Formats: sequence, structure tokens, C-alpha cells
Amino acid sequence: MKYLKILAEYIEPFYRFKKEKIENSIVFFGSARIKKDGPLAKYYLDAYNLSHRLTKWSHDQFGIHARKFVICTGGGTGIMEAANKGAFDANGITIGLNIKLPYEQQANLFITPTLAFDFHYFFIRKFWFAKLAVAIIIFPGGFGTLDELTEVLTLIQSNKIDKNIPIIMYGTSYWKELINFDTLVKNGMVNESDLDIIYFADEVEVAFNYLTSNLHSS
Repeated sequence: MKYLKILAEYIEPFYRFKKEKIENSIVFFGSARIKKDGPLAKYYLDAYNLSHRLTKWSHDQFGIHARKFVICTGGGTGIMEAANKGAFDANGITIGLNIKLPYEQQANLFITPTLAFDFHYFFIRKFWFAKLAVAIIIFPGGFGTLDELTEVLTLIQSNKIDKNIPIIMYGTSYWKELINFDTLVKNGMVNESDLDIIYFADEVEVAFNYLTSNLHSS
């Protein structure tokens, strides 16, 4: 029975994405705990504005029906909600790859209904994040966001993702306080060139310009 559930969590998104003609996504990672009226509200607002601008830019460049670059999140609250809402308010469709958890994770209301998924298995969910992604923005987060971040960086470093996708770590001071990248290089745990994968940004305009200059479709 477990194997059938695993297979279903691969097959159902495959056919739904195909039916909706979605080939490329811009993925937003970040904490479900960041609120629009909390101490880290800047990140919520910036995720909303960046998602809104990217969606509008995609419509302006390729047409509203082209679905060229679709915003994708983990489907929950916080940063995920902000990004889904930004795309929704820009009249875009938006993907939510929700995970069933005993607490905290509830699907937000701004996901396009035909593109709302509930996963049981983290590894299948991560597969679908990586499969369609042509850009990834990582906002501040906790264990879940760190897991998603390191998984993506490992896949790119080891050439398991066969595309050069822009990776933005949003919130320079947060990330550099949390992860000492210089220590990783100093001790030979990663090559200095491995850090070229990452671009740091603190403002929507900077992130938007970087992404739109480096985005490519599959």
C-alpha cells in the first residue's frame, strides 16, 4: 500500500501539471511562522511584492495565458502564503505543494485549486520542487527551510539538477549569521567556487533584477 501511495504522489502532479501546461516554476521557500504583522513582517511583505512583480513581469513578457513562470511554494502560511498571495493578486495561477503535518502546516487560500497538492512524503514533494524550478528564492526559515536549502544546493553542486538555475538567499544578515559559509570554505568542506551558486539579496528590486536577468525556461 505504501508503494502505491508513493507512486500516486508522483503520478497525480505529473498529469495535473501537464494538463495545466506548466513547465517552469519559480520556487519560494521560507518559514511558515513569519507573519505580515510580526517582527519579521518585512520578509512577508517582500515575498509578496517579489512574487507579485515576477508574475506581472511574466504576463507582460509572455502573455497572461502563457503560464511561462509560475510561482510555487510549500503551500503553507507565512512566506509561502505571501508568495502565493502575491501571484494571486497579480492575476496569476500559483502552485502549493503542501505537506501533511500534525501541526502548523495548513494550506493557504491563495493557491490555484487545480494546483493545490497535499503530500505525505517529503521526498516526493522535494522532487516536484526541483523538477519544475527555474529559480529558487530562500527567505529566512527554520529546520524545514534549511532542509530545502541544503537539498537544492547539494543537487546543483553534484550536477543532479542539470540546469544552472539562479538561487537567491534573501536576508543576508540572517543567513550569514546562521551559516558561516567562510568556515565551510576554510575547512575544505566546499570549494570557494561552490558559493557562486548563491546570490544574496535584501531588497525586492535587487532580487527582481537578478532573477529576470538570469531566468531561462526549460
